[in-house]
Amino acid sequence: MGYFKAMNYWTIGGFEGEKSPYQAIDDVKKMGLDGLELIFGECPKEDITEEECKNIVKYAEDKGIGLKTLATGFYWRSSLSSDDTAERERAIEFTLNYIKVASWLKVDNILVVPGAVDVAWDESRPVTSYKNVWDNSTNSLKKVLKTAEEYKVTICIENVWNKFLLSPIELKIFLDQFNSEYIGSYFDVGNILLYGYPEHWIEILKDKIKAIHFKNFHRDDCGGTLHGFGEDLLKGDVSFGKVMKELEKIKYTGPITAEMIPFSKLPDLVLPDMKLAVKTAEGLIDLLENRNYPENTKTVNKTTLF
Repeated sequence: MGYFKAMNYWTIGGFEGEKSPYQAIDDVKKMGLDGLELIFGECPKEDITEEECKNIVKYAEDKGIGLKTLATGFYWRSSLSSDDTAERERAIEFTLNYIKVASWLKVDNILVVPGAVDVAWDESRPVTSYKNVWDNSTNSLKKVLKTAEEYKVTICIENVWNKFLLSPIELKIFLDQFNSEYIGSYFDVGNILLYGYPEHWIEILKDKIKAIHFKNFHRDDCGGTLHGFGEDLLKGDVSFGKVMKELEKIKYTGPITAEMIPFSKLPDLVLPDMKLAVKTAEGLIDLLENRNYPENTKTVNKTTLF
């Protein structure tokens, strides 16, 4: 079974969108990958035209590169679950445009952060009650779902460090309430390690999973910090053998995108990092084509509690 292998733009283009989509497409082509995940709001910008999108699509098609997913960092500053009505409306308007541009780029799936109880790395962001996050996010997503259905673009809810939807059963219930094939899970195997095991989530979510991020994470004692996200896809606490076994069980055929942001390098993290990108591409190909699954390099420090 062949998997669609892609890379997230941030690693090869940086956080400011300084590299053109055309150069990024060339980069992933040279690395032997199948696709590129662009970042809406950075590359491309929010005001991109339909004509510009057509040019990008043609260029990618000519190079044999697929654009199956689109991601964004927007929702950390404007949330679909905010208690502030004006902020929620900004997030809704952004999402409607996000869906439209995705359709212009012939993208099937967009990554959406549904809401957040807090943003742990940004103390300026408010804490929102769990109940309100659920209610506000649900109402906001209902306002954009019809547009997603019209454009045939799937809203993919990412499991991310937002203190929300913390179990696979809960995420499934959240998704089921919309009763639509155009909302699903963007499953990140590295993010989940803070509070679970990716193979357990895959077993429960099954066909709710529409897109997947691969990264790795080193746990520390009972949890971890952003520094747990290292610079080697193959080193960390993800048991890729178990992950791939579960993906095969559910007959997953969607994209698998490497999203490597080595927070372990903070405060000196600098992207783009083409050396990291090439190394990551080689690791992803080794995993998905050669089925060369590394041993779980578990690094939990053993602590005596009593």
